[in-house]
Amino acid sequence: MLRYVAAFLLAAAGCSTAARAATPQAVEHIDLARYAGKWYEIARLPTPIQRQCVADATVEYTVAPQNALHINNRCRTKDGDIAAMSGTATPVEGAAGAQFQADFLQPATQYWIIGLDGDYRWAVVGAPDHKTLWILGRKPRLTPNELEQARQAARKHGYPLDELLYTPQH
Repeated sequence: MLRYVAAFLLAAAGCSTAARAATPQAVEHIDLARYAGKWYEIARLPTPIQRQCVADATVEYTVAPQNALHINNRCRTKDGDIAAMSGTATPVEGAAGAQFQADFLQPATQYWIIGLDGDYRWAVVGAPDHKTLWILGRKPRLTPNELEQARQAARKHGYPLDELLYTPQH
């Protein structure tokens, strides 16, 4: 009996790992003009690049030539200063949907829009390696229903939601 329990637990762990390891799918279409503008970071997976950020994280997108996006990130640090980082996300050549290569993440990494509300109220951005994820909103806070929809989009693609850090917005 103990062997069966152990086999079941190993199989369940394998399924969980397989789900996380699966490559997410970017949204098929994005209207860059609608996507452009200011977004508030609602939650993120912890990343070394944002370790100094403690609150008020935002990103502003502007449309660039060749369907690229200029990205301006800002956040408040624990000493109250504003940290900023800018870069460009260019479409991945030959890729379908909203797949970009971001140059501000070093080394340059994939920056995929994997979830997007039909009215562009929230977006979920992540990398196919599941190491980066951002839930973004047009307002500083999402409604509980909107947040759950965004979380479901991330969960569907195998991201570790138990590791999300929620961003205070003042």
